[in-house]
Amino acid sequence: MFPEWTAVVGFLIGATIGSFLNVVIYRLPLGLSINEPKHSFCPSCQNRLAAQDLVPLFSWLFRGGKCRQCGAKVPARYFWVEVITGSLWGLVWYQQLCVGADVARAICFVVMVSLLVAATFIDLRWFIIPDELNALLLLTGLGYNVSLIVQGRPEAWTWGLPSSVAGALVGTLVLWGITFLGRLIFQKDAMGHGDIKLARGIGACLFPLGAIVSFGTAIVLGAVLGIFQVIVASRKPQDDPEEETYIPEEPESLGSILKSGLGYLLAIDAIGMVIPKLYMGWFGEDPRAQETLEDDDWQPGFTTIPFGPYLAAGAIVAATASGPIKSILDAYLKYLHGD
Repeated sequence: MFPEWTAVVGFLIGATIGSFLNVVIYRLPLGLSINEPKHSFCPSCQNRLAAQDLVPLFSWLFRGGKCRQCGAKVPARYFWVEVITGSLWGLVWYQQLCVGADVARAICFVVMVSLLVAATFIDLRWFIIPDELNALLLLTGLGYNVSLIVQGRPEAWTWGLPSSVAGALVGTLVLWGITFLGRLIFQKDAMGHGDIKLARGIGACLFPLGAIVSFGTAIVLGAVLGIFQVIVASRKPQDDPEEETYIPEEPESLGSILKSGLGYLLAIDAIGMVIPKLYMGWFGEDPRAQETLEDDDWQPGFTTIPFGPYLAAGAIVAATASGPIKSILDAYLKYLHGD
C-alpha cells in the first residue's frame, strides 16, 4: 500500500502514542483519571507541562531526563516507552502496509502492541495488569474478527467459532489451567488473574495458533530470564529484619479460582467495566474502586516474577515474526515426514 520509507511515519505516530501511554502507565494504577486533568503534569512539582516538554523522545533527551520547571529527575521509562512503542508501530506499519496491504490487521496489531507496552510497564512496577487494558485488548481482537467476517475472509472462523472467540478461549484455558494445577499440586498461587485476562486478550487478537506460539515463546522467555532474575535478586543483601519474619499470604481457594475462571470465559470482567453491578455480583469487587497502591504494604519477594511482560513479549514475537516462525514450523513438519 505504501512505500517502505513510510515506516518512519509509523514510528513517529507510535512514539506519539507512547507519550500518551506514559500518562496511562502513571495514572491508571493509582486510580487517577486519564482525562482529568486533561493536561500533562510533572509528578514531582505538579506543574503543567508546556508544548516544549511534550515532544516525543526529544523533550526527555534535550532536558537530560529532568523536569524543566523543578529540575526533578524524570524516569528513563518515559523515553523508552516512546522508543519501544514507536519501533513496534514502525515494524507493524512496514509489515502490514508496505510489504503487505492488510489495514484491519495493521490496526489490530498496533492497538495490541500499544496495550501490551502499557501492561508490561505497569506490571513491572506494580505487579498488576489493570482490567481496563485487558478489556480493551479483548475488544480489539473481537473488533478485528468482525472486520474479517464483513470482508468474508476464511480466517475469520476457527472450529466453527469466530477466530477471536476461539483464541480467547485458548488463552483463558491455558493460563487458567496453569493457575488451577499450580494451586492444586503445589498448594500455592501459580499465576496472577491479570495474566489470565491478558492471555485471553492476546488469544482474541492472534487467534488460536498465534496464541499458542506466543504462549510457548513466553514460557521459554520466562524460564530463561526468570531464572536469571531470581539468581541476581537472591545475591542482593537482605538488610530488612522484617524479611525473615515475613509470612506469605494464604493461597487462593480452588473454588475462587474456578469461579473466576468461568467469569473470564464469559468475559464478565470486561462487561463489568460498563456494568459495575455485574462485576461486583460475580467477583465481589467494585471495578471502579480507587486503589492507592503507593500505600500498599505488600512487597514482592525476590522469587516473585511478573509473567505479564513475558506474555506481552511472546505476543509481539508471534505477531511480528509470524512469517519466519511459519517457515520454521513448515520445515520441521517436512523433516518429520521425511521430505
